[in-house]
Amino acid sequence: METTPKPMTAGGFLFKLLQGILIGLGAVLPGISGGVLCVVFGVYAPIMALLSNPFRAFKKYALTLLPIVIGMGIGFLGVSKALGILLKAYPDASVCLFVGLIIGMLPSLFREARSKGSVEIKDYAAMAIAFVVVFSLLLLLNEFSVRITPNFGWYLFCGFCLALSVIAPGMSFSTLLMPLGLYTPFVEGIGNIDFSILVPGGIGALLTVILLAKGMNYLLQKHHSTVSHLIIGIIIAATLPIIPYAGFVSSVQSGITNALCLIFGLVAALLLDRFNRKVEVPD
Repeated sequence: METTPKPMTAGGFLFKLLQGILIGLGAVLPGISGGVLCVVFGVYAPIMALLSNPFRAFKKYALTLLPIVIGMGIGFLGVSKALGILLKAYPDASVCLFVGLIIGMLPSLFREARSKGSVEIKDYAAMAIAFVVVFSLLLLLNEFSVRITPNFGWYLFCGFCLALSVIAPGMSFSTLLMPLGLYTPFVEGIGNIDFSILVPGGIGALLTVILLAKGMNYLLQKHHSTVSHLIIGIIIAATLPIIPYAGFVSSVQSGITNALCLIFGLVAALLLDRFNRKVEVPD
């Protein structure tokens, strides 16, 4: 016999709204995964249940997740415009800040990867293979000077990456889009409410949820460590090419600025991870 959900208080609604805003920020900020924050706040399971079986889970989770979904929209749209401005005005410093965030999140990703059992050789093998494949692909794109012109199809891909960052805890969509030069125009388009970008991005995200939510949910339940290490391999491989190496040696001022931004991002991510470990995550 199912119990009727208790009505949500105003305080409970505001608390979940705040959680949603933070998840939305995590979804768009480089180095932070919206999926990880869903896990931290104990809402990953109901979100995946709603995405995997919406009709079955709607009655059980809809009211609980409503303020979180609203908050995610607020956080996502609110930070996108500011990020677009920063990336245009201070490209190297902004990227260094984001790289620091990504590096600082790695300890929590490895901890999450081994949270449901011991790590085996196959898990490290999956991480190594993912790293080699993705890093080699990005090197080839750079070697042949492949220039990607953002269009409807590529914005569909951006939506796919965005949805994947929520479905797969630890996967930050920025790490996939930055090496391809798609992150800045995509974020700018969202911040400016550009429907030529929002529509294909939304379609890509929706198709990803429909096609992959059930499969990813199953893989994370049955092969959590292997899938998590594979994701880590992708993140590391996609981060290395975006580091503005020339910016560290072009001048003393730019080198110091970039180094400080990288360190600030690293420290901020480690402090966030320390806070996350103090938060009790419900089953």
